[in-house]
Amino acid sequence: MSNNTQQHSNEPAPSALALLPLGIFLALFIGVGTYLTMQGVDFAFYQLPAPVAALPAVIAAILLSKEKLNKAIEQFLRGVGHSDIIAMCMIYLLAGAFASVAKATGGVDATVNLGLSMLPASMILPGIFVISAFIATAMGTSMGTIAAVAPVALGIAQTAGMDVALTAGVVLSGAMFGDNLSIISDTTIASTRSQGCQMKDKFRENIRIALPAAIAAILLFLFSSTPTEVPATTDVEWLKVLPYITILVLAVSGLNVFVVLSIGILLAGGIGLFGTPDYSLSTYGQDIYAGFGNMQEIFLLSMLIGGMGELMRRQGGLAYLTQLISKVIRVFSKQHSKAQNLRASELGIAGLVGLTNCCTANNTVAIIVSGGVARELAEENGVTPRRSASLLDIFSCVVQGVLPYGAQALLLGSVFGLSPLEVVSHSYYCFFLAFAAIAAIFIKHPARKLATA
Repeated sequence: MSNNTQQHSNEPAPSALALLPLGIFLALFIGVGTYLTMQGVDFAFYQLPAPVAALPAVIAAILLSKEKLNKAIEQFLRGVGHSDIIAMCMIYLLAGAFASVAKATGGVDATVNLGLSMLPASMILPGIFVISAFIATAMGTSMGTIAAVAPVALGIAQTAGMDVALTAGVVLSGAMFGDNLSIISDTTIASTRSQGCQMKDKFRENIRIALPAAIAAILLFLFSSTPTEVPATTDVEWLKVLPYITILVLAVSGLNVFVVLSIGILLAGGIGLFGTPDYSLSTYGQDIYAGFGNMQEIFLLSMLIGGMGELMRRQGGLAYLTQLISKVIRVFSKQHSKAQNLRASELGIAGLVGLTNCCTANNTVAIIVSGGVARELAEENGVTPRRSASLLDIFSCVVQGVLPYGAQALLLGSVFGLSPLEVVSHSYYCFFLAFAAIAAIFIKHPARKLATA
């Protein structure tokens, strides 16, 4: 009891100035991206790596500290080395290694071929959505899914004479579905770790909202499909598909994510070593390391944001944000009932991560930046950790899937030869997901039982 009282008394006083480092990070990230966009540079918002943009913000956070320099740096390192941050980074590395090995050993191509071989002529667009969704759920990355599926989807669209922009939107929709729901997605990792809940609990909360949105999207794509001849496929290589099916089943069953990913890496590597003549142990090791390298940016950014977040918390920045959002919540909660406050706080969490995502053009970054504030807001107003994690992931993916300057839209635009605006205008699943999530907050809110009890 005395420990809790002491901890409460040590809470920093709210300070708007403590948020300056976050403002510097966002200003650099957005400012450089906007300037380069006006100069006509491709992938403008990704020319300045996010970890580099975070460095001046970290320096500012250290300088703003009222502690001595060594003490401030010690606090920063404590944030970097927080168990949640380290666990998150380790999972990033394992997820990157699995994705790299599975792709190198033919697992991606085999999975795409499996899906295409099972498609009836009238189910091409829903089929592409399901393929993208399955691969993204198994891989845990929307960008990796788009890179694998987009060239195939473009060939299907051109062969079948279908709307190319709509097909790009279908790929984006499926990729964001998997990115949102995957147990090994970096957004899932970041949201569950930041809110302190189990991945399987967040998945169960998430699927109730995402599944109706996916069904609505599939129906729309079904009526938009034109019956035509499906492009020829090769024989299904079930052995190469096995790693994806295995990690999906194991992950959904609730097995520890470290074990799931380790099994996936071993299984994909074993299939490559025994089933591919040119695949050797050295190649296997290089693919694992390449997967580590693919996660370098988000790995570094997580550590830097973790350290900066700890400094901002100790200086009262997060307390100020929570206080500010709480005031807004009270304004919108006119009846001041528990149900109203709960609903308003969930909308506040959704708005917070969505707005941050608009600024950063990166859904994982948005979750990392806003996760601490969202957790304090949730605890203050009785939102369960699984609910807040689900809302963080859902609304970050919604915004990411409709941002014309997001990496997903830019990649699809380049592959399909379209404007990113054309791509996101057909991201129907993200529109349905936003509607379903808002409806879940207003219509099927569990607090209604509390209010009527």
